[in-house]
Amino acid sequence: MSSSSSSSSSSSSSSTSPSSFNQSVIDEFRARGGRVGGPFEGGDLLLLTTVGERSGREHTVPLGFVRADGLLLVVASAAGAPEHPQWYRNLLAGPLVRVELGEEVFDAIAVPAEGERRDRLFEAVVRAAPGYGDYQRHTARVLPVVVLEHPDPGAGAGAGAGAPVREVASLADKLLEVHDWLRAQVRQVRAETEAHFAGGGGGRAPALGLQIRQHCLAFCQGLTVHHSGEDHGVFPALARSHPELRGVLDRLAEEHRAVSRLKDELVALVSGLESAEPERFRAALSRTADELEAHLAHEERELLPALAGIPFPPSGR
Repeated sequence: MSSSSSSSSSSSSSSTSPSSFNQSVIDEFRARGGRVGGPFEGGDLLLLTTVGERSGREHTVPLGFVRADGLLLVVASAAGAPEHPQWYRNLLAGPLVRVELGEEVFDAIAVPAEGERRDRLFEAVVRAAPGYGDYQRHTARVLPVVVLEHPDPGAGAGAGAGAPVREVASLADKLLEVHDWLRAQVRQVRAETEAHFAGGGGGRAPALGLQIRQHCLAFCQGLTVHHSGEDHGVFPALARSHPELRGVLDRLAEEHRAVSRLKDELVALVSGLESAEPERFRAALSRTADELEAHLAHEERELLPALAGIPFPPSGR
């Protein structure tokens, strides 16, 4: 990755209008399977799509990347500007991102490294792309190093690690795949939280770190998307095709609202790292996990037989 590629891409805003330079890079990247020319030719480039923290709309930016310690890394350098780029602020609010790397497209969880780990990874980045060192010397801002965790099973630190791989041929399979992902998220956040408390040395637990925060927000973000899709798509369609399930669907929708209230409490607790109360977070996480597991098990008992007959992905219209 050249220092020029990291400068142009990292200093961009979230705008990707057709007239922007970033949009021309994005179009070329997608048209040529991840290859681009001009100042980026031969560089390591990916496309990162985040959701606007205020607008709620998707925003895509081209970014230079580095691989170190088996991790996929991007740096919120903004070419050494005094403020973080918008894409970084977006991923702090919504850690679930989409990555385009060559011809591969996958979802990832964006987790900024902290403390000694951040410093070690930044040193690795500078060895691969010295331009980032120049950017750091020109700003008092500590340049964030963001790990893009691939959530596939067996992907090491990725939040989906440990989830079984399913062959998806029906909507029932897809539901179980999503439920597996949600359960894996909860397991990971709970394990990280317990490790966090165990490392407190017997005293008051230190403030929650970015890793727990980002994984918790990714879980909450994914849960919101899943339940919204069911409430506005799957459940109304099932009510029409299986009217005998309408009572069940009403009860499941009510469970969605109950889980959502607990989820919103979690989001509020981790929104500000400095003000987060670890003990309250731990208790809220436990309540959310228990309520969610009861809901997922109930939904599977009631809906899997009906969903098993619906092909996924759907064919034709």
